[in-house]
Amino acid sequence: MVTLSPEERSALLSRARAAAGRALGLSQTRPLPLASERLREPGAVHVAWKREGRLRGTAGSVEPHACLVEAAEAEAVVALLKDPRFPPCSQRDFPRLTLEISVIGPLEAVTAPSEIEIGRHGVAIRKGARRSYLLPEAPLAWGWDAERLLEQLCLKAGLPGTGWREGAAAVYRFEAETFDDRT
Repeated sequence: MVTLSPEERSALLSRARAAAGRALGLSQTRPLPLASERLREPGAVHVAWKREGRLRGTAGSVEPHACLVEAAEAEAVVALLKDPRFPPCSQRDFPRLTLEISVIGPLEAVTAPSEIEIGRHGVAIRKGARRSYLLPEAPLAWGWDAERLLEQLCLKAGLPGTGWREGAAAVYRFEAETFDDRT
């Protein structure tokens, strides 16, 4: 499990929000250098923007492609401007949005649904070019057990619901530390 200090959480939220603001043309100010080495390490994040508690855009990856702070900044911009389910955010709407970041822990291979603890583990699946993941809170919100979670994850990836049972599909679990800028 990834554990960030309150200062690291605050820095990550601040840097991600500032990057999104710059992408909207609201500011050209560059953030101060990071005091935390942890935020410069490779990391994977999922970012969600919400307005009045309702989803406004998400983006992320369960695999590290950059250092943690750069990943959070990049995904914050993508979630705000390029989530195909929503129109790009406007400058006027931006101040009303809440930013939520989930820092994704290491992936662990799963061979059976019994290895997934609902509410604790997020789950990712890969089969060929198809991939998908769901955060730990997703099955709680829908009341799913582990098998239903795997079925829904497969459907999200464009696979048959039983795709997780096939040998060519790789299933992984992970833990995530989720926090937002509401407080």
